[in-house]
Amino acid sequence: MENTRFDKNDSGFVCASCGREVPPLGYSSRNHCPYCLCSLHVDINPGDRACECGGIMEPISVRPDPRRGFIITQRCTKCGFTRNNGAQKDDDVSLLIRLTNPYNIGRERHK
Repeated sequence: MENTRFDKNDSGFVCASCGREVPPLGYSSRNHCPYCLCSLHVDINPGDRACECGGIMEPISVRPDPRRGFIITQRCTKCGFTRNNGAQKDDDVSLLIRLTNPYNIGRERHK
């Protein structure tokens, strides 16, 4: 059975994909850039920063969820690992909506 332990790690960072400065979230662990929705493959369990891969996790799909808002599915460009993340309050809502259309994946993120 997979360990689902959660370590709060709410550090700000500079996004490795778009280069923008990302502030701490304030209420949970920051796990992706609110501007381009990318992150780094650095966690085994949320917030633990125990994964050595370090590849860029790019959004490959976004779907609406009636309870959680939007769910972002990311895939690591280095190893192919996929993970789902819930959208956060400060995410670019217009980008989330555009990326619910699979045609826009890979096009809109880098505008």
